[in-house]
Amino acid sequence: MTRPASGREVLAKAKEMLANAKTVEELRQAQAVILPLEYGFSIAQVAAVTGISRGWVCQLRMRFIRNGGDAAKMRSQRGGRRRANMSIEEEKTLLAPFFDAAEKGGIVAVSDIRQALEAQLGRSVALGSVYNLLHRHHWQRPRNTPKTNV
Repeated sequence: MTRPASGREVLAKAKEMLANAKTVEELRQAQAVILPLEYGFSIAQVAAVTGISRGWVCQLRMRFIRNGGDAAKMRSQRGGRRRANMSIEEEKTLLAPFFDAAEKGGIVAVSDIRQALEAQLGRSVALGSVYNLLHRHHWQRPRNTPKTNV
C-alpha cells in the first residue's frame, strides 16, 4: 500500500498554474501535483503521463509544495557566473589600458594581461583563464599576426 499524496494545501494554486502555464515545465509541475491528489495516480503513472522520470516528478512536486505554489520561487536559478573572479565591470577596467594600447597600434601581449590579472587577484592564473577573459570581452587576435605561445 502506498502512502497518501501530500500537498492538498497547494492544490488550488496548482490548478491555477495548470490553467495559466506558459512553459512546459510549469505544466508538468502542475500535473505532478494535481494528478496524484485529484485522480489518485502513482508517481510512476504521473511519470508515464508527463513523459519525465519518476525522480523528476518527485522533485517537481516537492519544489511546488515547499514553495507554497509561488511560481516566482520555483523558477530555475541556473546560469550566471557562479565562479567568477571579478565582475564584468572590474574586468573591463582591468582590460581598458590594454585595449586602448591596441587601438593606438601597440602590441598587446597576453602575458602582460596575465600578470595584471594575477596582481589584481593576488594569485596565479591559468593562461586559459586569460583567453576566456579576452573572449568574454570580444577580443580577437589581428588576422595577419602569427599565433605565439606565452
